[in-house]
Amino acid sequence: MTHEVVGRVEELGSELAALADENESLGKLSDRTVELLRSAGVIRMLQPKAYGGYEAHPREFAEAVMEVARHDGAAGWVCGVVGVHPWELAQMNPKLAQEVWNDDPDTWIASPYMPNGIADPVDGGYVLSGRWPFSSGSDHCRWDFLGALLGDGKGRPAGPITVLHVVLPREDYEIIDGTWDVVGLSGTGSKDVVVDKAFIPEYRTVRQEMVQEGTAAEAIGLTDTLYKLPFSSMFPLGITAAVVGICEGALALHLSQQKERVAVTGVQVRDDPYVLYAAGEAAAEIAASRVQLLDGISRLYDQVEAGKPISLEDRANVRRNQVRCAWRAVAALDEIFARSGGNAIRKGNPMQRYWRDAHVGLQHMIHVPGAAYHANALAAMGLELPEPMRILI
Repeated sequence: MTHEVVGRVEELGSELAALADENESLGKLSDRTVELLRSAGVIRMLQPKAYGGYEAHPREFAEAVMEVARHDGAAGWVCGVVGVHPWELAQMNPKLAQEVWNDDPDTWIASPYMPNGIADPVDGGYVLSGRWPFSSGSDHCRWDFLGALLGDGKGRPAGPITVLHVVLPREDYEIIDGTWDVVGLSGTGSKDVVVDKAFIPEYRTVRQEMVQEGTAAEAIGLTDTLYKLPFSSMFPLGITAAVVGICEGALALHLSQQKERVAVTGVQVRDDPYVLYAAGEAAAEIAASRVQLLDGISRLYDQVEAGKPISLEDRANVRRNQVRCAWRAVAALDEIFARSGGNAIRKGNPMQRYWRDAHVGLQHMIHVPGAAYHANALAAMGLELPEPMRILI
């Protein structure tokens, strides 16, 4: 059964698609696009019901992100990234959730999780400074999740390395305009943010390892299956869902444009077996990516629901497949783009935007195959993973 949010996105699809060029030109989502996404409820899919959310199955969240991305890759990307943050916030001190959502359940939270700052301990919390690139959707968010290294009190990382996720209100960080000048996913507005000696209360922080291992929820007495899933499976889910959705949108557009196209040879493309073969094969590959991505997170959910622990190998398998889903789908997009004709490269043709957005999506660190595949092979052989390699597994 289709989730009600997915149904609403389907109804809004044509308007979302019509706004995609404006988003790219603005270098961020337009106010109207954000209004549509808020009305659909995509960002609240993983939010607790107590704060106006749906507490949806993560599979349904991924389906909603794919549906948005089919129409506008940038909007889908923002939904995939920003939409995971309510899931993590739910696992932190309930005081923070009340602070963020009590007045407005549609409050959005941005993030760059990379530990680019130092959080020095002080009475009651930490003092944070640093600069983070790639804060997607930041112009429309009132809070930001940032990764930080635990400091030694003197602005240097303390040993051994400990990574914190910290949450800051908008007044405690600066968004740097002009820092998102890119060839694809321009509408995501993934700008740099800067923090200069901001005080972070203890309750607005969580250790990354607790979210990574799925133990943060347990620490605050949260028993819902959704919030026991590991960060390394949930965070990549939304991003890869956006990439798969972009490829689905490109395929649909390709088929629509080729239906009446006549090649320079005078042959109608619909009578060209080579182009149609490529389209059919691409459709199968993109569909396989969708199914495998949804299957991976569903299997983990079912394990937790049944009271079974999630092993490192389980996580490594899901990460391996999630990476492969993205690369498989984009490779299929390349095959149809190459057969879309010269008009596909015109700036007025959305086909070239889908192609650019998909390739930029592959640049995200969660789509780098080397470490994910390496870690998976080690885990499958029952061998230890080097500590740095465990971070995203």
